[in-house]
Amino acid sequence: MTSEAGALPAAAPGEHAPGEHAPAVRRRARGAARWAPYGLVAPFFLLFGAFGLFPLLYTGWASLHRVELTAPDERRWVGLRNYTRLLDDPFFWNALGNTFTIGVLSTVPQLLLALGMAHLLDVRLRGRAFFRLVALAPYATSVAAATLVFALLFGREHGPVNWVLGGAGLAPVDWQNGPWASKAAVSAIVVWRWTGYNALIYLAAMQTVPRELYEAAALDGASRWRQFVHVTLPGLRPALLFTVVVSTIGTTQLFGEPLLFGAGAAATGGADHQFQTLGLYLYEQGWVNLHLGRAAAIAWVMLLALGAVFGAARLLGARRAG
Repeated sequence: MTSEAGALPAAAPGEHAPGEHAPAVRRRARGAARWAPYGLVAPFFLLFGAFGLFPLLYTGWASLHRVELTAPDERRWVGLRNYTRLLDDPFFWNALGNTFTIGVLSTVPQLLLALGMAHLLDVRLRGRAFFRLVALAPYATSVAAATLVFALLFGREHGPVNWVLGGAGLAPVDWQNGPWASKAAVSAIVVWRWTGYNALIYLAAMQTVPRELYEAAALDGASRWRQFVHVTLPGLRPALLFTVVVSTIGTTQLFGEPLLFGAGAAATGGADHQFQTLGLYLYEQGWVNLHLGRAAAIAWVMLLALGAVFGAARLLGARRAG
């Protein structure tokens, strides 16, 4: 007997009818599509857990113990002692104040200069690629090389900066030992290294702002300054937020510039701790005084301080938006 036209042939004994496995195949395909993204991102989270989360938790655990660098396996539980003693530690508060001061002196001018530089680079001019490369050059320079050059520039006896000040009739400045002068000198190194990097981020964000908005603003009679304020800056809001966050984190972790600028002072940040940052103080406690537990506590305080700053900023932003 022949089957009717269009009907599926009957399955032989022991075989499955055509289309019988289709629902199971579709279920497997949907399952694979659902779990594939997790499989693709899993290597990152595994590495993050091994090299990011585990050291963080281990540091928190070490901060609750008395442990020395010379005998890391010998630990004694002290609870929050390493944290509470920071409250009575004048060197910790000095380092915190220095970090805040250097952060303000470096971040504010750095971002303003980067904004102006990006605006100039956004203008159509010849050799834009060359100027962008030059802007990024300080970021590619090593911290050691940059700090060495600035240490020579800010030398007390033969530094070019004091030579210029002398030409203007001003007294020479002791850039390494002055409380404020040393912070300004360290901030100058940070500004020089990071301004070009931030400028390129702003430049990339500027080029995403629709040109029609500038044309409409020009037709309305808006000057270049008003176009910058009312068109460019709103378009840069995500980039501005990103650079502020990254600069704040970088300031909290500031280490290489003050360490190398101090030369013989090493981790003390100057003879009178005048530019010792939290990063330097952590290093001094852990690797000079060998108190790993205290160093771990300082690291966690830095993390919690960053979390508090960003939490307050987010709360303030949400309140304004509401």
